[in-house]
Amino acid sequence: MEIEFKFCIPAGRLKAVEAALKRGTVVRTRLQARYFDTADQRLAADGMVLRLRKEGRRWVQTVKATGDNALHRLEHNVDLGTAGAAPAIHPQRHQGTPVGDRLAKLLADGSDGGVPLVERQSTDIVRLTRDVRVTGAGGAVVEMALDVGKVVAHAGTPEQRASPVCELELELKHGDVQGLVSLARRWSQQHGLWFSTVSKAERGARLLAAQETVEAVKAEAPHFGSPHPDGRAIQQAVVASCLAQMLPNASEIAAGSEDDEQVHQLRIGIRRLRTALRELAELDTASGLFDAAAWEPRLVEAFRALGELRDREQVVKLAQPRLREARAPEFDPLAGDAAAKSAPSAGDAVRASAFQNVLVSLIGFTAAGPAKAASESEEGGEMPPASPAPLDADAARRVLRKRLQRLHKQVMREGERFESLDTESQHRVRKRLKRLRYLAEFVAPLFDAADMGGAERYLKALRPAQDALGEFNDEAVALALYREATERDSRAWFAVGWFSARHAAGARACAKALGKIDKAARFWKKK
Repeated sequence: MEIEFKFCIPAGRLKAVEAALKRGTVVRTRLQARYFDTADQRLAADGMVLRLRKEGRRWVQTVKATGDNALHRLEHNVDLGTAGAAPAIHPQRHQGTPVGDRLAKLLADGSDGGVPLVERQSTDIVRLTRDVRVTGAGGAVVEMALDVGKVVAHAGTPEQRASPVCELELELKHGDVQGLVSLARRWSQQHGLWFSTVSKAERGARLLAAQETVEAVKAEAPHFGSPHPDGRAIQQAVVASCLAQMLPNASEIAAGSEDDEQVHQLRIGIRRLRTALRELAELDTASGLFDAAAWEPRLVEAFRALGELRDREQVVKLAQPRLREARAPEFDPLAGDAAAKSAPSAGDAVRASAFQNVLVSLIGFTAAGPAKAASESEEGGEMPPASPAPLDADAARRVLRKRLQRLHKQVMREGERFESLDTESQHRVRKRLKRLRYLAEFVAPLFDAADMGGAERYLKALRPAQDALGEFNDEAVALALYREATERDSRAWFAVGWFSARHAAGARACAKALGKIDKAARFWKKK
């Protein structure tokens, strides 16, 4: 299992990164690789890479696949020795390994040879490598690799296309993953690097498809490795689920994408993660690995930076057609808006060192090993002190029941008096309802493994209230925005009056929708 970070290097920082790397002993290698897949790209669809690479004078065949989280990669290498011409690609060379067996299943079609492979793209990279020893607590040996070169598709044809590569990879050779994390944080912060999820193989696939923008990645349910995970395993699985949504979108935005849906999905991922930090902290309080107090402020900063301008723009997009139907005077409420002018770009917000730092820490948390028991000894050494134990599976579920029940009751209580709450308190109800929904989605399999219908019915019962509160919040934001705009343009008063007149009816609709939630059976209750 390979554990590594990969960062993109801003063009203006390459010389500094190279100089810093050369403060130790480095090895220079030219890497020329050819990537293979089926005609229907089934390897790429399954997150696998099969390549033949010339490393200096030697040829190496490699298969890689995605692992359990953002740091883990399954990998198997076969050294083919030196040869003048490139050897033929043979998937059977990886037979008998976990990743090789996965490859064989993908290529199986009932024939002896399996599905044929075709060359998809190539790379030409100059790599500088250096081993770095991280001392102290979390000691480790990390291989740092600076890759500079290009990915090429349609080589030698009129359609040839190339994409530059300028990356720094940090791979854990042995030792504690937290040593890798601390080194990654330091280099990322010093050199303005950002975490990238785009492999060289994926770069090539995009070149082949002439694809400039990829679809935003949406949320998926956590994957629990066992039916009865302990507290830390629950935390890690949920955080990994949040990162699986956040990291690909953040990677695209940091690289320059301005896709609205990627920004939107990144913000949803941050919301989900903040819910996890708040609601799951009790599951493993002793180890200090789940550092919500350090992570939360940085996530809030990024969320606000990504959302200030976008929220205002989205509200205007929704409000303008409705105001037009009401025959409101036409004007742009954001014209001359100081907030719009001062808002950072999405790329700046994602590339900010504080946000990248917390992403690295969170990725490291998901890769941390289980706590060692006092009975486990280091090879040839004395008994180590017992690591603080997370809650066991039963205790963790008890805590989760309490958290779900508390949120449910709070939403019900505030729903009863929703119409009398001030605007800020009404907004808090909406945020609390979102936390209830996200927490229920996270932990549903832990309570409803035999029949997911209970959790699905409960979540379905939340949706009308979510929709009502979402519309009510949009109108409240619009009202505040147009009220600000009256200082610049008197035509905004029509919208102020129109949204003000709708406020009371909207609050009643929210209260009614919230009240209906209590009729839903709570899937977390003991049968």
